[in-house]
Amino acid sequence: MEISQTLRSSGLAAALLALSACGGGAKFRPVSDVPVRIGPPYTVRGITYTPRADSAYDRVGYATWYGPESGNRTANGERFQPDWVSAAHTTLPLPTYVEVTDLDTGRRIIVRVNDRGPFSGRGRIIDLSRGAAKELGVLRKGVAPVRVRAAEPSDKDRRRLREGKSAKPLDPVPERDLRRLRERLAAGG
Repeated sequence: MEISQTLRSSGLAAALLALSACGGGAKFRPVSDVPVRIGPPYTVRGITYTPRADSAYDRVGYATWYGPESGNRTANGERFQPDWVSAAHTTLPLPTYVEVTDLDTGRRIIVRVNDRGPFSGRGRIIDLSRGAAKELGVLRKGVAPVRVRAAEPSDKDRRRLREGKSAKPLDPVPERDLRRLRERLAAGG
């Protein structure tokens, strides 16, 4: 009888410890590049998305930004930090890194994808955090034509992005290349 009472007391203590660790909020995974999560297909608003690795990913479309979800859990379990340079994508692995180019200005940045989206709007291919939209110079636009392509940033830039800082600045895309990208967007991607 003494053993079962000890087990009950231990169980109660463990339950209380677990509850106190919750602190009334969600648990978040640490910001890390491992493990990389791809995940199974999922459906949102009647559309099925199939996540997959794509080292040759290179698309043109539109970006929007989001930020009021501050403190929410991202799809890979991290806490969403709206002022960090991050983004949401429907199918790329989490996390992954992409280069995002504003097709109006040629400005480009490296962004860390750690969430799922966008799930509305025709031609939208990425949702930028408020910090990424500010860094790219599209915060006031709301919606911007962009190129998104897979990137392999340096370890230093990866670390900076994981810490909520910007990666090293990139040179803008030359106007002749921008013209070709804009033509590609006009042709449907």
